[in-house]
Amino acid sequence: MTEAPKPRNGKAAARKNAATNTTASKTTDGKTAPFERVERSNAKRVKLHRQNQQEKITSQRIREERVDPKTGHSERISKALAMSGVASRRECDNLITQGKVTVNGKPAELGQQIVVHDRVEVLGRPIRIKWQDRLARIIVYHKPEGELVSRSDPEGRDTVYDRIPLLNNRRFLAIGRLDYNTSGLLIFTTSGELANRFMHPRYEVEREYAVRIYGDPLTSDQIKELKSGIMLEDGKASFKDLIKMEIQDSDAKNHWYKVLLLEGRNREVRRMFEHFQLTVSRLMRTRFGPIDLPPRLKRGNYYELNEIEVAKVMQSFGLTVAGTER
Repeated sequence: MTEAPKPRNGKAAARKNAATNTTASKTTDGKTAPFERVERSNAKRVKLHRQNQQEKITSQRIREERVDPKTGHSERISKALAMSGVASRRECDNLITQGKVTVNGKPAELGQQIVVHDRVEVLGRPIRIKWQDRLARIIVYHKPEGELVSRSDPEGRDTVYDRIPLLNNRRFLAIGRLDYNTSGLLIFTTSGELANRFMHPRYEVEREYAVRIYGDPLTSDQIKELKSGIMLEDGKASFKDLIKMEIQDSDAKNHWYKVLLLEGRNREVRRMFEHFQLTVSRLMRTRFGPIDLPPRLKRGNYYELNEIEVAKVMQSFGLTVAGTER
């Protein structure tokens, strides 16, 4: 008789389960096939550009540059405490609510702005505020379908934060979101002001998507209406531009388009096509403002912009290399 396998050590089993995803499939006779384990892995960090000697010198200079906080510059106290490593913003808000934070000897208030020379204490201990004075960081990720842009999910689905452990550093902010079934360019940064410049409607930063629809191609009247504006349940929406892509699937029932948006409402692209009873079978963000999805960045991989690339992005928004207002 074959000896039964010995039970796994509890911790080892937990690690094994966390590293695998179990799925089942149907055989040709309709029966359920044995469960198949699919190994999960972290997203791969890649280098897309090899710098020459002059670029290395320039990068070093940018990396060592320090930006003096602008005269009169202020920061919300919970954000400043979080950036200084005290706790998360939510936990800092709780400390403030409980009266455990003081500014210049007086109890702090939620939403209070502090400046460089303010004296901040938490539980009676002085806190050295770390102002954003050095080069900000920017990460681009080629998100595949089937991942949430959320730090956690009650249903246990994969999140981009599970895939990129580096993002557990809470100084990284996601610039916008992508739906669970949408792929493409996702950007993270340590600069709150840069994230605001990308996302706030008043800056009208372009978002470019490749869209595949199933069924008949768009008519000229539909294209005209999508560009002039259609009414959705949350207001009027329009594409800044809409172009049919030359390279199409061999299946005549699929048609690819490139669209440009100046805002980022929830499921906006899909809902605009659904207005005409058209099904979006694939959606990919290919550009967000001055940042393109790198052609060599494969799905599930991420890339951190080098110092020169970060400086160019900041310059395009009129910010310092630290991602603060000039």
